[in-house]
Amino acid sequence: MTIREEIAFGVTKYERREARKRFVRKIAVFGVFLVVLGLAYTGYKAFGQSIDDAQTDWPVVGAVMPRTDDLTMPPLSAILAEFGQPPQRNSSKPLGVFIAEASLFTFREAALGFFMGVVLGLGIAVVMLRSRWLERGLSPYLVASQTIPLVAIAPIIVIWGSNSMGWLPFEWKTWMSVAIIATYLTFFPVAMNGIKGLQSADPAALELMRSYAATRRQTLIRLQFPSSVPFLFAAFKIAATAAIVGAIVGEISGGVRGGLGRLILDFASRYTTGPERLYATVIGSAVLGIIAVGLVLLAEYIVLSKRRAEAHTP
Repeated sequence: MTIREEIAFGVTKYERREARKRFVRKIAVFGVFLVVLGLAYTGYKAFGQSIDDAQTDWPVVGAVMPRTDDLTMPPLSAILAEFGQPPQRNSSKPLGVFIAEASLFTFREAALGFFMGVVLGLGIAVVMLRSRWLERGLSPYLVASQTIPLVAIAPIIVIWGSNSMGWLPFEWKTWMSVAIIATYLTFFPVAMNGIKGLQSADPAALELMRSYAATRRQTLIRLQFPSSVPFLFAAFKIAATAAIVGAIVGEISGGVRGGLGRLILDFASRYTTGPERLYATVIGSAVLGIIAVGLVLLAEYIVLSKRRAEAHTP
């Protein structure tokens, strides 16, 4: 191994070690945040119950802020214990398994919506890159598209998908309509960050590509897309959580069974008999969103580590 290769190997090893340290710090900060959130929840509940069980004489607790009775704010220990309790009398399957199965169903919808949103968003970004006029003309409509209430259009999309997809060579399922709803929330951050990333290429590098008589496609693939990677991964993190939210809202609005949205709807209708179940399902939904972002972070780490290794390779 030459001295140059040894230096490149040492730099790559150092960067990987620093990346692992940053990852561990993020996990530690997130863990501390969860502990503080749990303590704040428990402390507020204890304070509210100690001053006035009825909470009728306090202008903040029970008025501006939520009441702290067990129906409105179940004890944190009861919420966690509910994961191991069966939600149905005729079944021994614990709630945690129900939530895990529903999470897989919702994750399938969100993953398909995420993929389609990324393809659509990048396609729009490439189109806007062709002309400043196209960018100025399309951008206001992209922003306006996100002002439409998702709850209002979700049932329309589910009904449209059920009645209008008979021409396809496969049977159209309702969960596929929910994936379209997830796509609706996903494509926007990818398109907006994508155009910024594609435009971030070094002007000198663009001029060099022109001097080599590179085509637009070659410039896009070999220069502009690699330059946009940091912008795209920032958009992917937002899009991942948006896809989960879109899938859950689509399930609730469209009445689609099998996912977290349906569980939330069912437990909300029976809230007075078991508020802990609804809280546990919401926690499961949050965990699914965290997993989605974690997968994007993992992909970002792999891609950027490979790029750094290639940059230091002589």
